[in-house]
Amino acid sequence: MKNHFEIQIPPGQMKERLDVYLTNHTENATRNKVQEAIRNGEVTVNGAVVKPSYAVLPNDLISINLSRPDPPEVKAEAIPLEIIYEDDFLLVVNKPAGMVTHPAYKNYSGTLVNALMHHSEKLSQLHADDDEEFDIVRPGIVHRLDKDTSGLLVVAKDETTHQKLAKQFAAKTSEREYHSIVWGTFKQLSGTIDAPLGRSKRDRKKVAVVEDGKSAVTDYEVIEQFDYLALVKLHLHTGRTHQIRVHLSHINHPVFGDETYGGREIVVGGIEGKRKAEVKNLLEMMPRQALHAKKLGFVHPKTKKMMRFESDLPVDILSVLLRLRKQSV
Repeated sequence: MKNHFEIQIPPGQMKERLDVYLTNHTENATRNKVQEAIRNGEVTVNGAVVKPSYAVLPNDLISINLSRPDPPEVKAEAIPLEIIYEDDFLLVVNKPAGMVTHPAYKNYSGTLVNALMHHSEKLSQLHADDDEEFDIVRPGIVHRLDKDTSGLLVVAKDETTHQKLAKQFAAKTSEREYHSIVWGTFKQLSGTIDAPLGRSKRDRKKVAVVEDGKSAVTDYEVIEQFDYLALVKLHLHTGRTHQIRVHLSHINHPVFGDETYGGREIVVGGIEGKRKAEVKNLLEMMPRQALHAKKLGFVHPKTKKMMRFESDLPVDILSVLLRLRKQSV
């Protein structure tokens, strides 16, 4: 099977070999696989077949057909889990930052799914839900958390439970609240970000606000405001890949520590000298995006009871908040 997509080289792009650029900006790509695709005529630049050594130029339009390998069999692994709740039909887990949720390209072991399959015999026998676009396998996983996002996830143990939970998430009747430290001060202490999302046309490893993207809506509310950072809570109306991170970056309040979407750069003015050293120290304390899935609510598919769960903020986010509070005194 092949994935077809296009990449538009951004203005200001420095000269770079085509094979190197595509390897660095394409999901599921190795340099050998990219070079093979180019030699087989599966890659064109501005409609023309070129060599792997072609130097990409600003505004070049690259069209690609890239083969997608079949994912290997996912195996159970004895990895510790923090189970918040469990019964015969589902479980709720508090995922730590740094753990990949589901097996995908380059991450077929050490994931939450590998751990869950070891924990539950039902999950090890559950049919795997394959996502062709992103080359992932996620048996039982109803919704996603990025690798470096911590917090609550519900996992179904059977197909019926999975389908009913998935319908709640799709119908927006589930409850999800995230807490995040973000850059900047807010003029409006609450609001809604309504901006469609899709794969970036310039970097396939990123998500971006695009006109022809899928609908994505995020509500935000400021909990605490500091000199140049803020603690906010967020509610999702949709569950797009990287939704919160891209939406906050889109309104110039990127998640603190988020390397992919501008959160490791100083994005506010007036930070010099001592304050700049403070920011550097805070970034060392927060080596990932400061984003935590704090609350989760849904109707239990079997009992029909409303289930609500809450997870404490992890140590890294709390440590940054304590430092900010001391600086504000």
